[in-house]
Amino acid sequence: MGKSLLGKAREAFKALLTGRMCLVSDGIPFTFDHVPLRKVVNWILTEASLYLKPSVPWGWPTHLQVEPTAMCNLSCALCPVASGMDRETGHMKFSLFKRLLDEAGRYGLMVLLWDWGEPFVNPAIYEMIAYAKGSGLRVISSSNGHVFADEEEARKLVRSGIDSIIIAIDGITQNTYERYRRSGRLETALKGVRNLVVQKCAGGCDSPLVNLRFLAMAHNEHEIAGLQDLGKALDVDVISIKTVNPYLSDTYAENRDRRQAFYDSFIPLAQRYRRFVSLDEREGLHRVKRCPPCKHLWNAPAVHWDGTVCSCTYDYNERQALGDLKESSFREIWFGDSYRRLRRKFRSNWERLQLCANCSYAYEGGSCLNETIAEVYYNPRHRGAFLKAARDNSVSPLYIALDGGQSDAT
Repeated sequence: MGKSLLGKAREAFKALLTGRMCLVSDGIPFTFDHVPLRKVVNWILTEASLYLKPSVPWGWPTHLQVEPTAMCNLSCALCPVASGMDRETGHMKFSLFKRLLDEAGRYGLMVLLWDWGEPFVNPAIYEMIAYAKGSGLRVISSSNGHVFADEEEARKLVRSGIDSIIIAIDGITQNTYERYRRSGRLETALKGVRNLVVQKCAGGCDSPLVNLRFLAMAHNEHEIAGLQDLGKALDVDVISIKTVNPYLSDTYAENRDRRQAFYDSFIPLAQRYRRFVSLDEREGLHRVKRCPPCKHLWNAPAVHWDGTVCSCTYDYNERQALGDLKESSFREIWFGDSYRRLRRKFRSNWERLQLCANCSYAYEGGSCLNETIAEVYYNPRHRGAFLKAARDNSVSPLYIALDGGQSDAT
């Protein structure tokens, strides 16, 4: 703990002096240059409040998870969108997005432009990205890639200035791919990736970082060995292998016993690709002994398409909704009574909060901060800066270049 605090103090001092910092999101490091003093100070206050967990945070969110839409063009096996959520679906209006960023974006560093649904079916998505970039925020989004099979859509994404795009490809054959990405076509997704790479090169652009995401599961782990060849063929910047949360569509633990066999069927055999640490069949998963290392209540709210503000991405049915941007300002919600009560409950007895007691962070191996990305493979021909940042910041236990040369990071 002491080293962690000392390291944070050094980072804070360096950021104040230079206006430069590095943040890691989903296993990928992002370097920030010329950060305004207002944002640096807010980051320091927010990071400091994470240790003491006050009911009223000392800063504004450094990260905003925004849901452009709750609608999707696929029906993935463990996704609550496919099984049916207990809330209405729709697209976020640009006016609502703009109002949120005009208020909270002044202090933030990064927008994670996805939650539930396929972000790029929202007609205003490129306008949202451009506005966020114009507000001085780094923008990352995630997609199943099908939209970008249309060359014009790929061109729009590259021109939007987005920093990084995750494309989920959970299989290198159609038979494997469709086991999870139901209704999806692998070749359509791969065409989308190729179009992005072509448009990026044609425009002479450094961004977006194209991150080929592979969710390791029982039915596809045998194809992991072929990922580097696929990455070479596609010429992507990064391949990231992520562990699956088999309980994703039941974080409220309402149907877990009834659907246990279904959930377990997705857990890979290889321990390195399993998210949670298991004890034995009788005791089940190993719970964390201390308060989970969750930051969301102090630095990263989830804002749904209609303006509903929730504590985190796992509250997809809004059982723990904390406010509505159509009725209140973000300041009133973030520093308001509902958030204060929830922060106090989390700090005093998080296991009594159903959502928190059953989320990924509640079990060993499930911290989305540093444990759920199993491996990262970089292509140094395109993003040498990212590779250097990864080495310098010890982001992940393994870095291997797509050309087969292993880096010196361990």
